[in-house]
Formats: sequence, C-alpha cells, structure tokens
Amino acid sequence: MKYLVIIQARCGSTRLPSKVLKNVEGKTVLEQMLNRVSRSTKVDEIMVATTINPEDLPIVNLVSRLGYRVFAGDSGDVLDRYYQAAKLIRPEYVIRLTADCPLFDWRLLDEAIDELNEESDDLCSYTETFPDGEDLEIFRFSVLEEMWKNAHLASEREHVTLYVKNHPENYKLQNYECKLGNLKDERWTLDEPEDLEVIRAVYSHFAPRTDFSMEEIYSFLQKHPEIRELNQIHIRNEGLLISLAEDKVIE
Repeated sequence: MKYLVIIQARCGSTRLPSKVLKNVEGKTVLEQMLNRVSRSTKVDEIMVATTINPEDLPIVNLVSRLGYRVFAGDSGDVLDRYYQAAKLIRPEYVIRLTADCPLFDWRLLDEAIDELNEESDDLCSYTETFPDGEDLEIFRFSVLEEMWKNAHLASEREHVTLYVKNHPENYKLQNYECKLGNLKDERWTLDEPEDLEVIRAVYSHFAPRTDFSMEEIYSFLQKHPEIRELNQIHIRNEGLLISLAEDKVIE
C-alpha cells in the first residue's frame, strides 16, 4: 500500500468535549470528515485512530458501522498511536489528518500527493498558508518509525511530527503552499463552541451539498463577515503552545 490516511479522533477535548460527535446537518463531525476525505481518488485506505479510553467507544462503534478501519491506542502518546496503527499496514506513506476539520477539502489531499517529490520525507504547509482546518501532512512510514523510536519530549509524543520539525537537518522537507494565497488567519477548525457555529453555518448554506470546495467556503465567509468573525478571538495552534509550555523529557 502506498498512501494510508490516518485521522486522529477522540472525545476527551477539554475545550469542547466530544466535539467530533457533534451534529452537523444530521451527521456527526467525524462522519462528515470521513465522507469528504473518502472522495479522494489518490489514497488507498482511510483509518481512524482513537484511544482505549471508554469515552471513545462511541467513536469505535461509529467508524466500524461506517465500514472504515479503526484503531484504539494510547490516550496520551499520539505518536505511539499513529505508529501502532500504521504498523498494521506498513504503507509507504502515512497522511495525517484530524477529525476536528470537517471542512477539509479532499482536493488538497489529491493535489498534495501529486506534488509530493520522490525524495521528500515530509510534506506539509511549513509556512502555514492554509486556513486552520485545511491542514494535512504526508510522511514516509520509515520516518514515522524513526520518530517513534527517537522522540523523547512530551510535546513530540503528543504532536506526531514535531520531532521532524525539531530536527530538520535530518530530513528532506517539502513545503505545500496554498494556491489561494496566504489564508493563515482563516479559522475553519473545531476546538471551541464558536467554531461549531461557523462550521454549521457553512454546511447549512451549501446543504444538501457536501462537496463544497475550499474556494467556495472562503467566498461564502468573505460575503458573510458576521459568521467569519464568530471565532476570530481564538488563536491558531493553541494546543501546541500549551504542550511546549508544559514540556518535559519522557524516558
């Protein structure tokens, strides 16, 4: 297998508990995310990686019912969860997505795969030009295995590819740029109640369509600044900043 998508999902969010099971146009956030990612013509399989915590059993049941492979692993060590899940298949490349991005445009996934250089170890938007919520990362399984063996910071175990970013001299990195320009200030992810309002408004506008593109989302929010501004008080990568502030070495 060449391309395995792993979507990380859990119910234990402190800012918006069970966010991936919230209702958006009659389906859960996770189901909407899976429906959009499954439109890709380039990936070989989609897997959801959740935790062994009892609170995440609804995720296991939902994903199984929808017919996707699901893996339950360590609740604190996300890097281990990714590695143990991917090790079952050992693809050439792992594609990391998160379930709290139900506005993710699968076209970007196919575009990124087309742009992936043969010598690249890791491809992502290092310049962060995409809206928050359109993030993706493609890395070799061999790199995932190396990170799993060598990452000893708590932040590197929680944020899957942070080890690569902390050691760029050891890897061939490829930047993936947003074709619409720098949209890093656009917030289309789901971490806060206000984010859910924005996402629901987008889905409601395009309903019953669920195949709307990133360009269409951007155009809609530009025409409706009152919706776009609902979640602008929240900062990007807040979870990473918290992890870095509380970082420690794990033996």
